[in-house]
Amino acid sequence: MFIDTHCHLDALDFKQDLQNVISRAQDNGVLKIIIPAINTSNYAIVEEIASGFEGGYFCLGMHPMYLEGASINDLQFLEKILRENKNPKLIGIGEIGLDYFVDSLQAPEQIEKQEFYFVEQLKLAKKFKLPVVLHVRKSVDRVYKFLNQIGGLKGIAHAFNGSEQQAKKFIDLGFCLGFGGNITYERALQIRRLAKLVPIENIVLETDSPDIAPSWIYKQRNEPYHLRQIAQVLADLREINLEELAEVTSANAARIFNCPQFQYYAH
Repeated sequence: MFIDTHCHLDALDFKQDLQNVISRAQDNGVLKIIIPAINTSNYAIVEEIASGFEGGYFCLGMHPMYLEGASINDLQFLEKILRENKNPKLIGIGEIGLDYFVDSLQAPEQIEKQEFYFVEQLKLAKKFKLPVVLHVRKSVDRVYKFLNQIGGLKGIAHAFNGSEQQAKKFIDLGFCLGFGGNITYERALQIRRLAKLVPIENIVLETDSPDIAPSWIYKQRNEPYHLRQIAQVLADLREINLEELAEVTSANAARIFNCPQFQYYAH
């Protein structure tokens, strides 16, 4: 069994064939899929999709790239849902974090806004004892600073592409690092090296579908079906058996999300 810990099934790219996408993934052994939200506008749809199939789960949060028009009311709304929603498929807060890559988000007021909403959501995660799914693009050190400052958190650094030293800092806090399609590119030397060096107990698998397509479908729509083949690339890099990788990464996801049902079983 494989767990796609980061997959945006609510994306418009999947509107026409969502059920087929889910079925293809399941037929290829991808039996659990976690769908992170990006802001309050898609909370309902990610819950609806995740609740519509056995292996679906979801997280709620405010993504740093989608904070236009955000207000304190959105934080209060998120807190209200976290307090009142009893859906067992709600398992974390995400996708949250900081983005220091997109030019339009680099003005001082934009950075301040990103950091405010990030910190407030980290506080909610701590309050409700929920893991966080982190966006860390070009912002690894700053994200780490806030995690360390608040303390008592766990989660996943999604699409991690920092240095070995930066990875160790996140691991020391109890975080896992998410690896996906990026590792399938032979020229992606840094991330492939990191994927070999990070302790296997701190790795989870992800596709970030419909984005970060693996090399064999370059610039095409990604989907969770491809997770098995991505996992095979990772297993080959680490020189281990695919089944061992599936077992350990599933156990890692189970630990991070407090979901014993994520434990590996043969499929």
